[in-house]
Amino acid sequence: MIKKTGYFLIFFVILLGIVSFIFVQKNKPVYKGSVDIKGLEEEVSVYFDTYGVPHIFADNQEDAYMALGYVHAQDRLWQMELIRRIAAGRLSELFGEELVKTDKLFRGMGLESSAAKIIQQTDSTSQTFLLAQAYLDGINRFIDDGKTPIEFRLIGVEKEHYTLKDIYNVYGYMAFNFAQAHKTDLLLTDLKEVLGKNYLLDLDLDISPRSTLIKNSRGMKRMAAQVGNSINNIMNNVPVSPFIGSNSWVIGPQKTKNGKVIFANDPHIGFSQPSVWYQAHVITPQREMYGFHLALSPFPVLGHNYDYAYGITMFENDDTDFFDEGDQQVYKVHQETIKVKDGDDITFEVKTGPHGPLMNGLLEGMDEDRKIAMDWIYVKRPSDLLKATFEMSHATNLGEFRDAVSKVNAPGLNLMYGDAKGNIAWFGVGQLYEREEGVHTKFVLDGADPTNDKLTYLDFEQNPQAINPSWHYVYSANNQPEEVNGKLYPGYYLPEDRAKRIVTLIESNDAFTGPQVEEMINDVQSSVSPSLVKIILNNISKVNLSDTEKKAMEILKSWNGDFKKEMVAPTIYYKFIYLLLENTFEDEMGEERFKQFLQTHLYKRQIAKQLKLNRSVWWDDVKTKEVKELKDEIITRSFHEAIDALEEQYGDDLDDWLWSSSLSVVHKHAFDKSALLKGYFNVGPFETDGGIEVINNQLFKLNGSGLYEVAAGPSTRRVIDFSDVENAKAILPTGQSGNVFSKHYKDQADKYLKGEFVKMMLNKDEIKASEDILVLLPSRDSIN
Repeated sequence: MIKKTGYFLIFFVILLGIVSFIFVQKNKPVYKGSVDIKGLEEEVSVYFDTYGVPHIFADNQEDAYMALGYVHAQDRLWQMELIRRIAAGRLSELFGEELVKTDKLFRGMGLESSAAKIIQQTDSTSQTFLLAQAYLDGINRFIDDGKTPIEFRLIGVEKEHYTLKDIYNVYGYMAFNFAQAHKTDLLLTDLKEVLGKNYLLDLDLDISPRSTLIKNSRGMKRMAAQVGNSINNIMNNVPVSPFIGSNSWVIGPQKTKNGKVIFANDPHIGFSQPSVWYQAHVITPQREMYGFHLALSPFPVLGHNYDYAYGITMFENDDTDFFDEGDQQVYKVHQETIKVKDGDDITFEVKTGPHGPLMNGLLEGMDEDRKIAMDWIYVKRPSDLLKATFEMSHATNLGEFRDAVSKVNAPGLNLMYGDAKGNIAWFGVGQLYEREEGVHTKFVLDGADPTNDKLTYLDFEQNPQAINPSWHYVYSANNQPEEVNGKLYPGYYLPEDRAKRIVTLIESNDAFTGPQVEEMINDVQSSVSPSLVKIILNNISKVNLSDTEKKAMEILKSWNGDFKKEMVAPTIYYKFIYLLLENTFEDEMGEERFKQFLQTHLYKRQIAKQLKLNRSVWWDDVKTKEVKELKDEIITRSFHEAIDALEEQYGDDLDDWLWSSSLSVVHKHAFDKSALLKGYFNVGPFETDGGIEVINNQLFKLNGSGLYEVAAGPSTRRVIDFSDVENAKAILPTGQSGNVFSKHYKDQADKYLKGEFVKMMLNKDEIKASEDILVLLPSRDSIN
């Protein structure tokens, strides 16, 4: 009997293995063979390289883009489905009531109506429209004839065809991600009303002109914190990567060893699985472009070929204002209905006033006595981002590229450019505007005051930009540009840390090579932290220091600012910084406002400013009524608390306080909240180098636990040396495919963590040596 049971178990295991093998084979992407595609005019050959990048050879552009849509959907259809539902407010149909708050916000902002206006004005005979439609046709052919991703089956959702509106909804979601006003303006208004203007004077609301700037060259009471935290919770629940920051620099031929432009770019975007970019190389007799595509984006946002390269960072300009509508009675009202999985439909009203949609009813925590409207350039002055990305990817020279990017009103972007002829350029892109003197747009404005409505739109010529500057490089690290129309343009810029490091490294070398730039893009040294540590150490009272505290001070004293896994100083530094911020600001702000403060870019800028202030109203702990604390007392208290907490966490041997013990990264799938599924679909956890605001920017939320999970970082790293363009390099955080059964689901993860790269292949002979060839054939219906 026991022997029979053993045989049965062996048979069952073998059978299960066979069934699993067959299931995986039937559900993984098809990288070789042939497929009939309805609508193709001619045969298209797709060569998949070692890392799953499709190199599409077609005789005409329409066939090429249909093929692109097909192979993009094959690897990323689930990602496409998620991202198209965000701006449309349809996530609750997939995930139930947990996403209702997200859907209400996006339904209410008017993204779909903005898309409809643009589509209504689109020329249906234009190349932009025809190629976008060909791309959509390719996606829809895959939906009809290809394999259904396992996520659709697990959730039980039916596939639907895609339309032009879905593409524009992706751009709308991207634009909202870039905006920082909703995290900052309400909080600042609240602090102003509750604490008074004296507390705002010491906050870094306006960038100092003495910090590192990008150079131009023509060559509400508790409501605020609750609303801000509500938006943060909504964005944290969105199962698609948020856009956050970025680095890019382009080095002119005068500063490179081989006398050719070197282009570098690493947009900082929330980590997720799959990662945000899909690489594809499109080759036709008319055009060639190696691009990085967003889901549902036919034209690459990042790209290069033999002639030029381009990329983006986030401008961080202020393009959103909030208005208190006061006694305003006249609103346009319409109803929205959200379908909820396993629940009843939810119907609600959206009210739109003179300054845009009311946030009341869309967000939790809104004071019903104050009608707050959102005035957003993206909705107010819609721009055709589809046309702009088409023209960017089809430009034939710098002038055409500049004309293309000038069409973008929102989101605010830094567009970076370099070409084989030696031209380099940076353009601050977005519709800039000025309000009346004295109107401070980082606070909620009085909607009844006509002064606040007066604004002047600036011509693109006035936007910050640099074309072939005399210093022979351009860069952006989301920091403040130099003056626009005689003023520093308002925005939510990040501190100078990354910018200062980039400038320092570029200025120190006049003979850059491609490998040196590859090393630079992985750099983890802060140019600012060591100087802040000096201030900290000088203000710590030396009385009654423990041996552990003395050792910790010596470690900080000798620290060069590197955020490497094997170092101890970063562990001490970030624990101290969190406690410094908490001891300085939470007593006045309160717990909710302090939590919201840590979600803004403002706190990152405030660290350096606060440490340099010897006198500040914030230093005093208002909870100690009979004592007025000074700077050195708060710094000393924070240091003692930091070391005590770390001793409790890691023990008294400082060699165990490694940064690798504190910092980790997981690339989370939409199924991350399922204990049963997340281990299969997530990628990670991993240890990683890096920290906040170093070039290898690993972004995490500061917290009191001393354990930090990286939420965002370089979404790709690209280095293109025009002296050796066929060996240009890039890397993705995980892999090309979003199909969990694909061999390319996570085959770049290890290389990414090590700072390595893979080749972006342009050489046709190398490409055609691939054994993974998928031939797309016109179906008989197409021929007939």
